[in-house]
Amino acid sequence: MNLVFAGTPEFAAVALEALIGAGHTVKLVLTQPDRPAGRGLRPRSSAVKRVAQRHALPLLQPSTLKDEGTISAISALRPDAMVVAAYGLIVPKAVLRVPRLGCINIHASLLPRWRGAAPIQRALLAGDATTGITIMQMDEGLDTGPTLLQHEIAIGADDTAQSLHDRLAALGAELVVRALAMPLTARPQDGARATHAPKITREETRIDWNESAAVAERKVRAFTPIPGAYTMLNGAPLKIWRAKVEPGASGFPGEVIERGAAGIVVGCGEDALRVFELQRAGGRRVAAEAFLAGFDLAIGERMGA
Repeated sequence: MNLVFAGTPEFAAVALEALIGAGHTVKLVLTQPDRPAGRGLRPRSSAVKRVAQRHALPLLQPSTLKDEGTISAISALRPDAMVVAAYGLIVPKAVLRVPRLGCINIHASLLPRWRGAAPIQRALLAGDATTGITIMQMDEGLDTGPTLLQHEIAIGADDTAQSLHDRLAALGAELVVRALAMPLTARPQDGARATHAPKITREETRIDWNESAAVAERKVRAFTPIPGAYTMLNGAPLKIWRAKVEPGASGFPGEVIERGAAGIVVGCGEDALRVFELQRAGGRRVAAEAFLAGFDLAIGERMGA
């Protein structure tokens, strides 16, 4: 099948590799322009661009799909379908109607739950027991098109955004190859059941010790590896990378109630949080024992300010 592929991060790159491996002809790859990254803020290619270059595929990096030049370039290829995965740009109606079979999206949730930009993080924050992949026919709405194929997976108690991303990326790649290989029935979504997954804000990543330890622990997992959940300690940010709920433990919210090789236990609005890995601003991610060896954190000291 002749395809146009649009995607940007690693989640999409896994799908592009699968489509190439399945024998599809990728006539054009669309990905976002290179962005400054790292401490030197040097332009960095997207994961999808690197796959396209490795396979010598035609590549465009428009800042929008609404310009006539890009629309004409896609139309001239007469693709059977366009596959979209975590592209990050709006696909306008003029592009949606170009492919013979339309535009097909790989979405990392069980739509209509978690429509939007951050479905993996939102599922973890909400404490969902399951999530999955939806292959959907795109329309002009935000993840509102009819579904073609879905598969559910369990969210593990130790899943982070990274581990869940990796499993869903592999599943999405498998399902989109399957979707293109068979006739499928498009099923309308039930909009009344929709929930939304907006982008993560900086303020959301800060731990509120007045909330329960369960909420704090979900934040730690949802924001690992990017951007990281954090608290304040002596006026400086402190990232928390790995933690678990300590049921029944009590202390004032943010109060250090235990410290040692087994971790740092911090009081919450309900139960407490045992912290295993931390990172000071400008420092390395270290185990609690190593952190305590270089930082004088006393019992009774308060986090969050």
